[in-house]
Amino acid sequence: MRKPPQSNVTHAIVEQLGHAVVARSFGTKDSFPIEAELCKQFGVSRTVLREAVKMLTAKGLLRARPRQGTWVQEENHWNLLDPDVLRWLMERKFSLQLLAEFTEIRLAIEPMAAMIAATKATPASIAQIRNGIHRMKMAEQGDDDPLESDIAFHVAILHATGNRFYSQLEDVVDAALRISIAFTNRYKGVALADIKAHTKVLDHIEAGQPKRAHAAMTAIIEEVMELIGQARKKSPQ
Repeated sequence: MRKPPQSNVTHAIVEQLGHAVVARSFGTKDSFPIEAELCKQFGVSRTVLREAVKMLTAKGLLRARPRQGTWVQEENHWNLLDPDVLRWLMERKFSLQLLAEFTEIRLAIEPMAAMIAATKATPASIAQIRNGIHRMKMAEQGDDDPLESDIAFHVAILHATGNRFYSQLEDVVDAALRISIAFTNRYKGVALADIKAHTKVLDHIEAGQPKRAHAAMTAIIEEVMELIGQARKKSPQ
C-alpha cells in the first residue's frame, strides 16, 4: 500500500492539533507536548511534525519560546480570519454570539461587494453568479447541493468585483456561510435558499444598479441577523 503524500499527513496533523488547541484540550499555561511525544503519537518524522507546528504557529495558535518549548497562545493572538481557525471555532461549541460577529463581518463585506460588482462585473463573472442561481434552482429539484449552490452564488459575487482583495476573502466567507446557512436553515426549518431574494441581487448587478444591489444583499444578511436575534432571545448566550 502506498503511503499518503507527506503534505496530506501534515495537514491531517494540523487539523487534529488545531482542533484540539481551539477546543482548549491544551492549556495556555502548560507547555505544548514535546516533539518526540507528538512524533510517536502520530507516527511521523520530526520534519513532518515541525512543518505542522509551523503552520499552526502561522495561524497564531502556537508560539515557540527559546529554550522553553512550544506554548499555546491566548485566543486574542489567533488569526480569526483564517478559514481553518474560523471553522474550528464554530465546531468547538456552537455560539450565537460568534455567529452574530461573523454575520456582522459579512454585512460589512458582501453588500459592498455586490455594489462594486454592479459597476465592474464582466459578462463572464455575471455568468458565474447566474450559475449560482441556476444551481439553487437545481437544488430545489434535488439535483444539486443546497449549501454548495448558495456558497457558489456568494463567492461568485466576491470575484465579480474584480478586486483581488475581495477575492482573497473567498475562504473566509465560505467558512462563515457553512455555519450561517446551516443555522438559518435549521432555525427556519427550510433547507433551501430564498432564490427570489438572491435573484434580486443578480438582477441589480446585471442592470448596473449598485445601490439596489447593495440593498438587496443587505436584506439577505439582515434576515440572518434577525434570526440570530430571535434565537438569542429564546436561548441567551
